[in-house]
Amino acid sequence: MYEQYYGFTARPFQLTPDPQFYFESVSHKKAMSYLGYGLAQGEGFIVITGEVGAGKSTLVAHLMERVDPAALTVAQVVTSALDGEELVHVVAQAFGLAVEGHDKAGALGAIERHLQDEARAGRRCLLVVDECQNLDLAALEELRMLSNFQLGSHPLLQSLLLGQPEFRRLLAHHPGLEQLRQRIIASHHLEALDEDEVSDYVRHRLGHVGWDGHPGVTEELLEALYRHTDGIPRRVNQVMNRLLLLGAIEERSDLTLAMLDEVVAEMATDQTRGAQGHGDLRTAPVSALQNAAPAITDKPASTSDSLPAVEVAALLADRDARTAELEAAISELQAAGIGPREQGGEALSPEETLIAEARFAAELERIELRLEEQEQSFRHVLAMLIEWLEDDPSREAA
Repeated sequence: MYEQYYGFTARPFQLTPDPQFYFESVSHKKAMSYLGYGLAQGEGFIVITGEVGAGKSTLVAHLMERVDPAALTVAQVVTSALDGEELVHVVAQAFGLAVEGHDKAGALGAIERHLQDEARAGRRCLLVVDECQNLDLAALEELRMLSNFQLGSHPLLQSLLLGQPEFRRLLAHHPGLEQLRQRIIASHHLEALDEDEVSDYVRHRLGHVGWDGHPGVTEELLEALYRHTDGIPRRVNQVMNRLLLLGAIEERSDLTLAMLDEVVAEMATDQTRGAQGHGDLRTAPVSALQNAAPAITDKPASTSDSLPAVEVAALLADRDARTAELEAAISELQAAGIGPREQGGEALSPEETLIAEARFAAELERIELRLEEQEQSFRHVLAMLIEWLEDDPSREAA
């Protein structure tokens, strides 16, 4: 939505890793240097760690754009909590190998034959394993064993391991991983962006989609953005997405500190609601939203779809309740005749007039507050719906 309003060619702060938006911070530049050095060695393990959202996946996507597929075959695995045997089968699948049954020896044999075939064809093989902090020790040991495959004296497989800080600590201190540690030829921990880099990062991404200064973004806003996000790129993307969406909804030509504070407070409220048991905003079935607010869509939803339905339904119900309350309050004021100098055909005394006017003012103030709350709730509903629609291109028709 907001990209059309501001004339962007694409969404500059999407959460999906996109190498087209790669931003080379000081830490990312060092990581690329370590990757280049490690890949030149053609063996062992390269380890890149970083906080959630630090840019590890974007870094790898950028790397994949630079490699020559005729010289390097890459298989990528995003791990859940896998044990050793499961990991072997997942690696086989990542290289496109069909293994009948659930035979570990058969899977290992298929992987070794495939690696040998690639080596004979003049291609090296790289295995990229993401979210390594989810692997147990047996799975990490299997990765080490895979690195033993050779054709003569030529190593057949090199691995790039990506993980969060706890994986870095595990590698550094666990006594059972000494042999794997000895095969790490390069490692780097991705640091968060500093304050200047956050400013450059935002302008870099905006510039990539044709930003011409609309909306206006001040240095004060970017400094506050750094404080709220700690320089973590994914957090920057999340906040900027919400901020631009708010700007488009309110038709703002400048993004302000007040808007940023509103977005940050709203996101904090979302997290608090989730922690209090409302559930994951992304996992509630569409049917729940359709039952609560059938006017949103007449089209049946797939059971595999998801929406922030619990929160949306609750907010819609709250909005309707407040609307009814406001209508009742206005009707009550009209029926009581509060405000005019006469009531029931009789002139009011000065004391009665003051009381009536005070009551009228109080009721008017209450109505205005309710209207403001309703507007905030409705805007929140709208923002959540738009985010859900834009999360998946297949939902664009909705």
